[in-house]
Amino acid sequence: MLRILVIEDSPVNMALTVAILESAGHSILQADHAAEGIEIARREQPDLVLMDIQLPDIDGLAATRRLKADPRTAQLPVIALTAFAMKGDEDETRKAGCDGYVTKPIRYKEFLAEVNAVMKRRAEAAQR
Repeated sequence: MLRILVIEDSPVNMALTVAILESAGHSILQADHAAEGIEIARREQPDLVLMDIQLPDIDGLAATRRLKADPRTAQLPVIALTAFAMKGDEDETRKAGCDGYVTKPIRYKEFLAEVNAVMKRRAEAAQR
């Protein structure tokens, strides 16, 4: 079971994301603004951050860069959750420091597979 921070401003998307993750046995922390999410990440040190890219205060790419630049949160894996699915969008999220990429609307199996893949890569890297 993972402790996952979901940073998402849409109540519908938040509810769906939380339902999927909880059904897979994970515990969830929630934030609907990037600044709040960054503070929760610093304080709670979740196992994983799911970051919406379009947020009302700070966009998710800038928020990810802040997390990765902060020694307290630099090691946290971040998966981008985004409606942006154009060519090059995934590359932009990677450049900002995201470790994974999931497009909306979320597809249950693919979403959980990406969460598992990112955490597996993280565990393998830690063993090296």
